[in-house]
Amino acid sequence: MILLFLASITLLTIIYYIINVALWLTLDCDVELFIKSKFGKKLSSLSGKVVWITGASSGIGQSLAHVLAANGAKLVLTARRVPELEKVKEQCLAISGGKLKENDVLTMQMDMVEIDRHEEYFQRVVKHFGTFDILVNNAGRSQRAAWQDIDLTVDRALFDLDVFSAVNLSRIAVRYFLKNGIKGHIAANSSVAGLMAIPNSATYVAAKHAINGYMHALKLEQPHINTTIFCAGPTFSEFLYEAFTDKVGEKYGQSVKATDKRLTSERCAELFAVALANGTNLNWAGCFPFSFLLYLKYFPNLYNFVIKVLGSKTLYKIRDSK
Repeated sequence: MILLFLASITLLTIIYYIINVALWLTLDCDVELFIKSKFGKKLSSLSGKVVWITGASSGIGQSLAHVLAANGAKLVLTARRVPELEKVKEQCLAISGGKLKENDVLTMQMDMVEIDRHEEYFQRVVKHFGTFDILVNNAGRSQRAAWQDIDLTVDRALFDLDVFSAVNLSRIAVRYFLKNGIKGHIAANSSVAGLMAIPNSATYVAAKHAINGYMHALKLEQPHINTTIFCAGPTFSEFLYEAFTDKVGEKYGQSVKATDKRLTSERCAELFAVALANGTNLNWAGCFPFSFLLYLKYFPNLYNFVIKVLGSKTLYKIRDSK
């Protein structure tokens, strides 16, 4: 009887892992996010919420604004490029199908690294809507550079944008939530680079690990405030063109190719919205093999072995969506 019981447990365990490995190999996101997208809270649950998206003029930020507008969320859209922001606002009002009025979408020109002005921007948002619910830290830039060639000024500039500006704005929001007894939500559009090292992007990898660390610490200290870390893999957007290099003031200047193996910004935004609606803590999205490799991280020895077998040349191809 005992042997039969042990055999049953062993068989169920094997079946469980076979199913999970199959999902790791085929899904474009982690298993939790896939399940939430099918059986979790609907995106319509975000209707009426005031959601601030930084870096909303293009890419995932723009696509996320579209998804949220279609589901009735009130929007704060910020970026440096005003004409592009106004276009996104017009698109959101049209996509909402009447759910949103002109006053339900606030646009503001904002450079995230101007930290001294964050409080001013925040007060404008609260004054406009009378309340505030969700901050989505989306603004940021990637990087392409060899580890040994990166000037330290690049490390500082990238951290200022991708880490410290997001942390500062998030702290202002958290203080507001605590003072007013609001169960708010802080989200960060991070990267798979924040969960595993990728080649030719050392500063970016470090910055994304850092913002993930800040977010995990917030979750630990303020568990009643929702925190969401969304780690996107390679995506079709302007991200690569705008990426830092090894020198300050220089852009990588190359666009993604149609033949690349990347998620669309629309698909990333849809999955990000699911994470926001369900208040999940950590999720990732990306084409194979990113999800598979990220799950292998839970088995460090196996992960290290696989990375060694793949070798640097293969990892570079994966990094560049080949």
